[in-house]
Amino acid sequence: MIDGEETETMEKSSEQQENKKRLLGSMFAARSIAKQSTDSCWLLKDLEETIQLGEIVAHTITDLKLLLLQGPLGAGKTSFVKGFARAIGIAEPITSPTFSLSQHYPSGTRPLIHVDLYRLETQNAANELFLQEEEEAKTLGGVLLVEWPERLSIQLPDAWKIHLQHHDDGGRLAQLFPPSIPDKNSSTSNVEG
Repeated sequence: MIDGEETETMEKSSEQQENKKRLLGSMFAARSIAKQSTDSCWLLKDLEETIQLGEIVAHTITDLKLLLLQGPLGAGKTSFVKGFARAIGIAEPITSPTFSLSQHYPSGTRPLIHVDLYRLETQNAANELFLQEEEEAKTLGGVLLVEWPERLSIQLPDAWKIHLQHHDDGGRLAQLFPPSIPDKNSSTSNVEG
């Protein structure tokens, strides 16, 4: 009986996850203030909705390898990562890697590497850290989420981008952009010369 109960519990959990994905997707589709083929834009009322957007992106773009998170301090970049991590089964607390520069979370359905380039003063230092972490993510078959990619001098045409900014009403505006060149055979990073 225990095996049957475990199977039933797993099926209910899976069904709950699917319902949550549909519900969250509907919620954000209803709140969408702009929807175009080149970008998606949402008005998020609080950090909880920012976390939920992270979950939705993880569930929707299942083959994501690199996501660049842009936005000013306090815009919700790490909150977005918390939701993304939750969606791929990472249960440990997600913290900002501002001082450690990177955090590795190997316990999910796929490993997550979270990088914050804010404190790096030179593009060379940012490029070097990024390339090391990108190689690690590729080796692990994981996903790399990068805060403050503006510090890089590397062209990343295969990267998804999300821009978060403060909104006048106290919430946040989030815009998601697909890769600029969707060529699956190209190298992810190219250093500008």
